[in-house]
Amino acid sequence: MLAQMNIAVAAALLLDTESGALAKGHSNPGGNVRPCSLDGVNPVHHPQIFGNAAIAREYGFVQSADHSWHVDQRLCDSLQHRTT
Repeated sequence: MLAQMNIAVAAALLLDTESGALAKGHSNPGGNVRPCSLDGVNPVHHPQIFGNAAIAREYGFVQSADHSWHVDQRLCDSLQHRTT
């Protein structure tokens, strides 16, 4: 019973968060992606970045052979030199 209640509460919070983001006019309820950081990022929610390898590289991300995403420190170092 307690587990079912926890699931219901979690689902309600998730739906509330998503509907709130959509109500504010955000087309992407997944949040923002910062260059060179995958902290808290789910690539599925950001197809405009992770659906295009060239754009992902501009953010410092590379995809490995097993299709998982990683931060490439060399790309990040290059990005920092371009912005300074």
